[in-house]
Amino acid sequence: MTQAITQEPTILESRKNLTPKQQQEVLYFLEFLQFKGQKHHLSDQEEEVISILEIAQEFVGCLESGIGDLSLTKKQLKQQSAISY
Repeated sequence: MTQAITQEPTILESRKNLTPKQQQEVLYFLEFLQFKGQKHHLSDQEEEVISILEIAQEFVGCLESGIGDLSLTKKQLKQQSAISY
């Protein structure tokens, strides 16, 4: 930030030599740089490493266990379903 303050007079003097269209482009570019800085700041916060267990933990137990053992084969599941009804 200190460097930006020391560059301020140079920046302000340089803009005087620009056309209105070029000055508008400079404003767009400044807005882009500010947006890019905010986006980068947000992505740094989002890069927190989370395990799959932490992500799925809220879903543990949310399904009713109608089938039972999910390790059964398709054939075994059909047999079990036929017996249940």
